[in-house]
Amino acid sequence: MAPKFDITPEKQASIPGFFYRQLTAKLAEVRDVSLADQTAIVTGSNTGVGFEIARQFLDLGLSKLILAVRNEEKGKAAMVKLSTGRTLREGTIEVWKLDMDVYDSIVAFAERAKSLQRLDIIVLNAGIAPAKRIFNQNTGHDEIIQVNYLSTSLLAILLLPVVKATRANQPKPSRITFTSSEVSTWTSFKEKKAIPLLAELDKPNNVDMLDRMFVSKLLGQFFLHELAKRVPASVAVINAASPSTVHDSDFNREHDKTISGAIAKRVMRRIAVTAAVGARIITDAAVNHGEETHGQFFSFQKMVPLAPIIYTSEGETVSAQLWKETMTEFAFVKPEEILKEVNN
Repeated sequence: MAPKFDITPEKQASIPGFFYRQLTAKLAEVRDVSLADQTAIVTGSNTGVGFEIARQFLDLGLSKLILAVRNEEKGKAAMVKLSTGRTLREGTIEVWKLDMDVYDSIVAFAERAKSLQRLDIIVLNAGIAPAKRIFNQNTGHDEIIQVNYLSTSLLAILLLPVVKATRANQPKPSRITFTSSEVSTWTSFKEKKAIPLLAELDKPNNVDMLDRMFVSKLLGQFFLHELAKRVPASVAVINAASPSTVHDSDFNREHDKTISGAIAKRVMRRIAVTAAVGARIITDAAVNHGEETHGQFFSFQKMVPLAPIIYTSEGETVSAQLWKETMTEFAFVKPEEILKEVNN
């Protein structure tokens, strides 16, 4: 049954409405939840929001935390910081290499995950916001689309067999939470009518890099919407959440070095929250609530509509085209076979 929201997708997408909520929302710490005996993976977890999500999971008694990071040395430094002041059993925190630029690294990470006895929580948090346009050396794709959309989506699909295999060892379905953003509604998405869509996004045009980041987050919401149709909530509850605007994260570090970015940074310090506070929204989406959140999005700890376009006939066409192209991109791992096996 489709959820009933107390706000329309269009009103939810309002930029003034977002900043009003940013200034007035009170984000509660997640308490009265025990993650004892549970295992969680958090990508992009050596800094910023990902690091704070990891910290909050440990505060809730998580028994096994896997920090999925590109730079293992930075991951180990994060592990030391997370361990400080705690009495943890040996092996509670592990650092696993995950390079979102390289498909082979993502495949290897998913293969390693098959060794886990449980996989209760997956937070797909890794993301980038480059100030200058670059293209992935391995795939040729626009780098921000590669990391924020394609690589994140591939990892989600490749971890599904692990989720299915460990289900018998867990009292309830796994939770897969994507770090999304309200900015997914702030793009005109001028490429939306293009076929093929991914090739259009890869054209070496001059693009607004901030808008391109918005587009990458919108593509992620399209993927969430389609994936939730194909994966039963009895196997994994899949949702997304935004940490809102955060002023002390490394996510916008390249933009912060520009003149406009430096000005924006000063403003953000007045209205944005810390990574620790923003992470509460992701943590809440990952450990609280039930199957009613399957395929849904959380903003300021409230379940709200996805981007308005997703609920339109035009959005249905775009979603189908994007899914088709994404499955073709991942053909080397036979994603549709994976999804069929998850449903059996």
